[in-house]
Amino acid sequence: MKRYERLASQIGDLIRCGDLAPGTRIPAVRAACDAYGVSPSTVFRAYYLLESQGLIVARPRSGYFVSTAAPGAPLHGAASTPNEPSKSINISELVFEVLSSIKDTHTVAFGSAFMSPAVFPMQRLGRSCASVNRSTDLARMVAALPPGDDALRRQIALRYLMAGLVVHVDEIIITSGALDALTLSLQVLTRAGDEIAIEKPTFYAALQAIQRLQLKIVEIPVHPVEGHDMEALTRALDRRAIRACWFMTSFQNPTGATLSDTKKQALVELLAKYEVPLIEDDVYSELRFGLAPIRPAKFFDRQGLVLHCGSFAKCLAPGYRIGWAAGGRFTEQLERAKWMTTLSASAPAQRAIADYLEHGRYDRFLRKLRRELAAQQAHMLSAIDRYFPAQSTATRPDGGYFTWVELPRHVDSLRLFEASLERGISFAPGPIFSASGEFRHHIRLNYGYPWTQETERAMATLGALARDESLVSANLAGPMRPF
Repeated sequence: MKRYERLASQIGDLIRCGDLAPGTRIPAVRAACDAYGVSPSTVFRAYYLLESQGLIVARPRSGYFVSTAAPGAPLHGAASTPNEPSKSINISELVFEVLSSIKDTHTVAFGSAFMSPAVFPMQRLGRSCASVNRSTDLARMVAALPPGDDALRRQIALRYLMAGLVVHVDEIIITSGALDALTLSLQVLTRAGDEIAIEKPTFYAALQAIQRLQLKIVEIPVHPVEGHDMEALTRALDRRAIRACWFMTSFQNPTGATLSDTKKQALVELLAKYEVPLIEDDVYSELRFGLAPIRPAKFFDRQGLVLHCGSFAKCLAPGYRIGWAAGGRFTEQLERAKWMTTLSASAPAQRAIADYLEHGRYDRFLRKLRRELAAQQAHMLSAIDRYFPAQSTATRPDGGYFTWVELPRHVDSLRLFEASLERGISFAPGPIFSASGEFRHHIRLNYGYPWTQETERAMATLGALARDESLVSANLAGPMRPF
C-alpha cells in the first residue's frame, strides 16, 4: 500500500467508525505533513482519495471537513456562462499550495508568478535607496501619502507619454502594488453581491480578491490568440447588471493573449455604451518583445471609464510593492479609498523608484530584459516540442513570461502537479485560473528564469510525467475539488 493510500485508510477508518463525526475538521495539509512526516503531495493525494469516496469535503480557506453528504455526491457545479445566473466563487487551498511550492528554493519554479530576482538591477536600485534615505526628511515622508510621491507620479506620467498616452499627474494614485490598485478599484465600483465580468481563464489573485469582496461573476472566455470573446461580453452586458469588468488586455495571465488596437478600441466603446467601467490590469506591457509600445485600452478611453492599473513588481522592483492606478473619473474616490485602507505605499520605495526611473537608464535595462525573455521563451517552447506529449500546444505571446500549455485531454494537471512536486518541479495547474475549476488539462509555465541545464532537465522530467498515463490520466482521478 502506498503512503497516501495508508494515510487515507487511517483517516477513513476513523470516519467510518464514528470517531470523526460529520463536520469535524481534519488536519490541515501542512499540519498533516508535520504529524505524519510526509510531503504535501502525499497528503493531497490522500485527501483527494477521501474526497472521491465521499468521506471529506474541502471548504475554501477553512480546510477539510468530514462530509455530511452521502458518498459519491457531486462536489461541484457546472461552469458559468453569460447565459446562466451569475455566481459567488470559492478558491481552493490548491492556490495556496502552488504559492507555497514556489517559495521552496530547491523547487524549479515554473509555477511562479514572478521572474527570477537575478534579472533585476537590484544593486542599482539599492544605490537609489541609499541616496534617497540620506536625504529623507519628515516633509518628504508626508508627501508620500495619497495620492503619492510627486516625483514618482511625474515619472509614471512620462512613461505613459512615451507610450503615446497623455495621463495627467493628478490622475495617478500610488498604491502598494498592482493588486492593491485593482482591489481598491473594485471597492470603489462595487458593493457585496454586485456582478462583475472577469476573464476565463483569469489570474487566480483576481478570483481571491473577488471572493473576499463577496462579488458575483460572469466569465467571459479568452481565446489564447484572439483574446476576449466580444460577443459573449455583449450578451452579458445586455442581460446582466454588470457593474465593472476586470480584464488584462495585454499579455493576459495565463494565456498571454493581447488584444489588437482595433479590439481594444471596440472594447472601450462597447463598455462606454453601457456605462460600465473597465479595471485594466496592465502589469506586463513593459515586457513586450517588439520595438513599438503596447497601447493599453485606456488609450482609447474618452469618458474616463478605464481605471488603468500598473506595477513595477514585474518589470523592475519585485518586493518594493509599488504600483499605481490612473483612475479616470474615479480618481478622487480611489484616493479616498487609499486613505481609508492601506494608507500609503512605502515612502522610501516610492522615492527610490522615482530616482531610478530618472537616473538609472531604465529603458536600457528593459531592452536587455526583453531580449533575455524572448530567448528564454524560445528555449521553453523548444523543450515543450521535444519532451511533451505530441498533442500538446503552447502559446507564443509577444511579451511577458508565461506560456499557456494545453495537454492531451486525458492528462489531469492536478495529478501532474502532485507528481511533479514530488520531484522538485512546480507549475501552475489550469483549474486555479477558473472559478469553476475548468482547464483541467492545461498548465501555465513561467519562462522568466535563466535557462540552465537544471531547467532543461526539469522540462524533460515534466514532459515524461505528462506522457505517463498511469500517473496523470484523468480517468483515474477523483472528483474535482470545489473552487
